[in-house]
Amino acid sequence: MLGFALLTPTYGVYDGALITFVKKTLPMADHRPELLWIESQLPAMRGELLQLAQINSGSFNAAGVDAVAARLDTLFAPLGAASERIALEPFRSTADDGTVKERSLGSALRLRQRPDAPLQIFFCGHMDTVYAIDSPFQQVRELDADRLNGPGVADLKGGLLVMWLALSALERSAHRERIGWEVLFNPDEEIGSRGSAQLLAEAAGRNHLGLIYEPAYADGNLASARKGSGNFDLVIKGRAAHAGRNPEDGRNAIAAASELISALNALNGRREGLTLNPGYVRGGGALNIVPDLCVFKFNVRTSQPADEGWLHDQLDLLLARVNARDGYAVELRGGFTRPPKLFDEKHQRLAAMIGDCGRALDLDLQFKPTGGCCDGNNLAAHGLANVDNLGVVGSEIHSEREWMRVSSLAERGKLSALLLLRLASGELSWP
Repeated sequence: MLGFALLTPTYGVYDGALITFVKKTLPMADHRPELLWIESQLPAMRGELLQLAQINSGSFNAAGVDAVAARLDTLFAPLGAASERIALEPFRSTADDGTVKERSLGSALRLRQRPDAPLQIFFCGHMDTVYAIDSPFQQVRELDADRLNGPGVADLKGGLLVMWLALSALERSAHRERIGWEVLFNPDEEIGSRGSAQLLAEAAGRNHLGLIYEPAYADGNLASARKGSGNFDLVIKGRAAHAGRNPEDGRNAIAAASELISALNALNGRREGLTLNPGYVRGGGALNIVPDLCVFKFNVRTSQPADEGWLHDQLDLLLARVNARDGYAVELRGGFTRPPKLFDEKHQRLAAMIGDCGRALDLDLQFKPTGGCCDGNNLAAHGLANVDNLGVVGSEIHSEREWMRVSSLAERGKLSALLLLRLASGELSWP
């Protein structure tokens, strides 16, 4: 049992801001047994990762995602948490013919342990990958003694095992009763977490901090601020006509779309930190017909919450001009799904605590902003401070070159575990 402990401030500097957190200096619990246990699990975790990564779980392969969930449910079962599967609404998107298409998703898996404990921590990792069931990238191979190449090895199946190691270490601690935890394995992060957004919002409301297991950067560092993101579809309708006999009676939807694309692309550079990427265009058919339909999709990245309103104002102006022209109609679909994640005082405090744990493990961790986004954005938008790339060290994600460092399974498992063990033992305090 811990006796009386002095409270002393510990300092960290992040993005130029000096922040403090409370660290209890005397006495300190000995966490070496749990950390050594994590190291002993590395061979088994390497083998488990090989099995997980070779289950195709592309976002729209619902059966594959559910197979990953079943394997995780079995893996986590000895920890004794209550387990439930949660069905999500189908994913809706605009098809090339302008209609709304529905696609089934796998179920989310939620685990809860000690929901009445004084400190509640939320853990999250996604089960889906960007590699579809018909992708040629399906197998894991060894690049060298400490690196694996394969679908999802870094993003994010390696992180799921880092999470398991950390929670397993906590459950081996005599102080585990002080922390309750909730895990969400969601099936749709790679397509924006639209189906699981409500589950994330609910979790943010009943937990005190969040730990998310996206991959760390290739140099081992972690993310601070993240940009927000939105995906938009424009369905442009014109009027068909014979391209030779009476083209003047037609209204060329592709031509109208090209004007919109050019105007939207010109918004880049108009507002600091906001970028817009035209990413998908489909329209037309036979070359002797004036095309009456074009579908155009684009992504927007934002740095500040006010960017969303500004972008919507610009869209309203551009679409109004096209809709005012005879024979044309433009429909806007989609919207912003992830607000920007600001590196505010709460996030800086949590980063400082993790940085302190890193130093105890001889890890010099830096927190750097990124244009990428993830479920950490959603949680921050609902007020839950979180660090969101506590998974394995890896890189070249979303490509057939995706790789991870095998030894980082134990390295990052110990990092999260030490944070949990220190919070449980009272060495660290979260307000």
